[in-house]
Amino acid sequence: MSQKVKKRRKDGRFLDYLIIFVVGLILLYPIFWMFFATFKDNSQIFGSTALLPTEWHFENYVEGWKGSSRVDYTQFFINTFVLVIPTTLLTVASACLTAYAFARFDFPGKGFLFTLLIALMMLPGAVVIIPRYLLYNQFHWIDSYMPFYIPALLCCNSFFPYMLIQFLRGVPRELDDSAYMDGCGTFRTLTTILLPLMKPALFSAGLFQFLWTYNDYFNSLIFISTQRKYPISLALRMSLDSESVVNWGKIMAMAFVAVLPVMLLFFACQKYFVEGIATSGLKG
Repeated sequence: MSQKVKKRRKDGRFLDYLIIFVVGLILLYPIFWMFFATFKDNSQIFGSTALLPTEWHFENYVEGWKGSSRVDYTQFFINTFVLVIPTTLLTVASACLTAYAFARFDFPGKGFLFTLLIALMMLPGAVVIIPRYLLYNQFHWIDSYMPFYIPALLCCNSFFPYMLIQFLRGVPRELDDSAYMDGCGTFRTLTTILLPLMKPALFSAGLFQFLWTYNDYFNSLIFISTQRKYPISLALRMSLDSESVVNWGKIMAMAFVAVLPVMLLFFACQKYFVEGIATSGLKG
């Protein structure tokens, strides 16, 4: 290979990296701005376009963490993870079993049920929010986390089983046949053969559900009414409503603390997330 070709490829690679760096910097700028805004007061936030604060207010984190109505953000974070983690685990487990049934077995009404599964993906949540509220009220689940746990357990979100079905269609059935020949049953075949292969798709489903539940404001507002049970999304809104003059530095500090676990989780699971999304649409 000539030196001219090598130099051209090197220059092209440098240009690609430069473009990626610039685009990444533009996309991350709001996060940088929010982080530095946590150390500002209202006059600096609204009266200056400078990124760095002229006067650092570290007390925004201390005052913001105290929350309001005698409930601090320690309790809000505990509530959030008590709500989000079981919901995520139940969603992944139920979606995995449902996808396994649709992808590997034939049973009466399978075509109709799969069509119904796809149709439910297109049903707006606002259409069913009133029937859901009335139903959960009859079960005395209002002001608890059961309206999140039970739908996750019963695989009420059609997106996740559909995504896992598409992934399983790309896994050869010969693996199942070889497991059956070795004496494995259907459940053991799932747990020992298919689950390790489904790891990227399961990580993607879990990450999606974690992010959606963590950021969910509407359903939390509808089904949770006691302040001591509020997750982070409602706590941030309550902080805005509890003060006549909003200290935006405190709000930005708590918003940054709230978004930090999500960012860390995404970067930690980025490899599995991208791999799961890339392979979920393939068919064997």
